Amino acid sequence: MRNNTVVVIFGPTASGKSKLAIDVCKQLNGEVVSADSMQIYRKMDIGTAKALPEEQQGIPHHLIDIIEPNENYSLENFLKDCESTVDDVLSRGKLPVIAGGTGLYISSFINGVELAEAKIDDDYRKTMETIADTEGNLSIKQLLYGIDKQAYLKLKTNDRKRIIRALEVYRATGKTISQNNEDSQGNSKYNFIIFGLNCENRNVLYERINLRVDEMMKNGLEQEARMLYNSDLSDTARQAIGYKELFGYFNGDKSLEQAVEEIKQYSRNYAKRQITWFKKELNVTWIPIDEKNYEEILKNTVNGIVKNANVCYNKE
Repeated sequence: MRNNTVVVIFGPTASGKSKLAIDVCKQLNGEVVSADSMQIYRKMDIGTAKALPEEQQGIPHHLIDIIEPNENYSLENFLKDCESTVDDVLSRGKLPVIAGGTGLYISSFINGVELAEAKIDDDYRKTMETIADTEGNLSIKQLLYGIDKQAYLKLKTNDRKRIIRALEVYRATGKTISQNNEDSQGNSKYNFIIFGLNCENRNVLYERINLRVDEMMKNGLEQEARMLYNSDLSDTARQAIGYKELFGYFNGDKSLEQAVEEIKQYSRNYAKRQITWFKKELNVTWIPIDEKNYEEILKNTVNGIVKNANVCYNKE
């Protein structure tokens, strides 16, 4: 029987998922498949916390550096690319290890979201964004009330991106996001083994984030952002945390110290949103990274994969 096991390692920013994924791959003959909506961009290395070549330790990494910063990339693109990459890794007898922090990417792949649901109607999206710009986010959120009351009650009014996403899904499929996910549950061709990294003590995570930002600045984040400042960037790339704050500094709107503090604050806020998103996923083995040492985390993760995989992996 052909093995169809796919490992998923997710968690908030600075939780150590990239390192864990690499070390799991080293022990179980795997390859990393990135699920990060910012690491897809070339030239955006320091601010997106890409693993350096020496940190990758010879482990192949997929879906990193695949487009230029001025290009657009959608959920539909990711689902197609992720499936083809995972199938290729499996066909070569290797273990795909999906690692990243973009909740929409990961949950959509795990739940088998259909491409029709993921497809973006640019004209419709622009219309919704125009309405929100002129009449406020509440005006588009109210459109959800009659078609997806669950999303209406769940989504915050300032969460414009997900409100529009919910409207798009219903328009494309005639079903709500929840209905689409329910229909797809259990139909995936993959055997997912899912690990979630989390800090029970949020202060530990926030300190890790602060230290990471300081390290990024030492490693040249300001210079990297300045290189991109006058470039033609996609809307998504231009809004990346770590860059947009420095763009404000380059504009003269704030001091460098203020920009760095904003990067830390927005990164902490993003981590909170990531944790909230990931906690919706089912069948997750949660790993409290602030309670165990790294070697114990790695050992437990590897043992959990071997125990639950359809076949055993041995490094060639």
